[in-house]
Amino acid sequence: MSDVVSGAGVVERLRAAGCVFAEEEAEMLLAAAAGPADLDLMVERRASGLPLEHVVGWAEFAGLRIEVDSGVFVPRRRTEFLVGHAVDLARPGAVCVDLCCGSGAAGAVLLDRVGGAEVHASDIEPAAVRCARRNVEPRGGQVYEGDLFAPLPAELRGRVEILVANVPYVPTGDIGLLPPEARDHEPHVTLDGGPDGLDVLRRVAAEAPEWLAPGGRLFVETSERQAERAVEAVAEESGGMLAPEVITSEEWWATVVVAPRR
Repeated sequence: MSDVVSGAGVVERLRAAGCVFAEEEAEMLLAAAAGPADLDLMVERRASGLPLEHVVGWAEFAGLRIEVDSGVFVPRRRTEFLVGHAVDLARPGAVCVDLCCGSGAAGAVLLDRVGGAEVHASDIEPAAVRCARRNVEPRGGQVYEGDLFAPLPAELRGRVEILVANVPYVPTGDIGLLPPEARDHEPHVTLDGGPDGLDVLRRVAAEAPEWLAPGGRLFVETSERQAERAVEAVAEESGGMLAPEVITSEEWWATVVVAPRR
């Protein structure tokens, strides 16, 4: 075992490994470790490139502590902009769906912030579903394993008021350009959006109208450079039944397509 038993030692090792926020990460590791041996192992795992959230087992998201297992997509802070906008537009008791839910962070926030919300979440990745169930179901939601809308209860058709879909939107050819934390430790199915990054968005937009209630809204994160094409894809694939618009936040460095059902 190494001699990392102090905060200064942890920071030094993290800095040497290239961790930009070494001080903040050291505080989290020190708080999470059960003892010196555990701390040494956690620092070693982080220094090897494992995402910090996978090392400590959780991520902070919109003020909530979200459990995140190894091999599960880590919720991004910029996605708080999307979820916050959804919360602002949700009425008390709203029927909400979190597609491509990953750890279930969005669903957990909807349950926490929208009084009486009925929340259903789904993901195709078994590891993500196991994780999401720990974050969503204790708060009163339901999590299903399957591809997009397929595993959702049929009785939700035409009733969904808030549809959050944090779909993968990285073009296949750009996966290799992602930071190693994402490229090497998160499932590519959660990152890869096809040749132009919009394949999964198109599938969601095509089915969304039959699930959304009149006036219900689809919320999808995308990139600034894809925004115009994303709007076109949503309008086209929905057969004109969705009216997409783009909202952005410089603070969160976030771009979101919001598409109400006509």
